[in-house]
Amino acid sequence: MLYYEDIAVGKIQRFGSKLVTREEVVDFASRYDPQPFHLDDEAAAQTYFGRLSASGWHTGAMAMRMMVDHMKAHEQAGLGSPGIDELRWLKPVYPGDTLRCEMEVVEKRRSAKRPDMGILSSKLTVLNQHDEPVMTMRSAGLIRVRDAAGNGQA
Repeated sequence: MLYYEDIAVGKIQRFGSKLVTREEVVDFASRYDPQPFHLDDEAAAQTYFGRLSASGWHTGAMAMRMMVDHMKAHEQAGLGSPGIDELRWLKPVYPGDTLRCEMEVVEKRRSAKRPDMGILSSKLTVLNQHDEPVMTMRSAGLIRVRDAAGNGQA
């Protein structure tokens, strides 16, 4: 199990591989972001995107799935997140793209109110198959502290 004490600032984790399918793009958009350029090829062709593209929210959801799968595989003692500080959609995501993630811990600190909890500030970058960033996100994550009494390493 990975705890707060095991996480190093500056370490970059690379993980995930998600093929984006047309069916998923249309299904997600029809449920949550029903804009024409996410639903219809002809409408999308008339826009900046030039063709059917995934919703940015769909890109975020796919990234979240890759993050959770990664944390489960590495048995991280995660406790959720108090939120996202910054989210940017940099390039369109199209059916046929394959996405992956890179995440860097940029800061960590112990919670002043909850000594059993640490707070990790991270930058997530989602890249396509051409290694082009398509989305970035800065967020805080909560993680269990192994030594809540503070007798271990920081």
